[in-house]
Amino acid sequence: MNKIGELIQNGDWKGEKHVPIIHAPKTVGIDETFELQISIGDEIAHPNTLEHHIKWIKVFFKPDNGKFPIELANFEFQAHGEGDCITNYVGKTEVKLKQSGTFYALSYCNLHGLWENSQKIEIK
Repeated sequence: MNKIGELIQNGDWKGEKHVPIIHAPKTVGIDETFELQISIGDEIAHPNTLEHHIKWIKVFFKPDNGKFPIELANFEFQAHGEGDCITNYVGKTEVKLKQSGTFYALSYCNLHGLWENSQKIEIK
């Protein structure tokens, strides 16, 4: 039996349309509020149809000296081309950190499973 971690795929978001893209600064000041945006399909558009779509994106932060990641955001996408309404896969939130760490983003495609990406952030 596979563990869930063995089923998570990754790749370069410039060449793979399923990988969540983390838009965040590389460095910020302690307790400085900044925008964290996660998107899919910046370079290669992912379909948004009933038959093929991204269902959700989840975002976590693991502090460098922390044992476990902290869930920061959960973005769910409900409109999949119904009534000619198409949405883009973008979620935004504001974040304030006290220590350096790593963002982890997971996305779920109804046809191609789980995808991940990560990005380090330094607190100065």
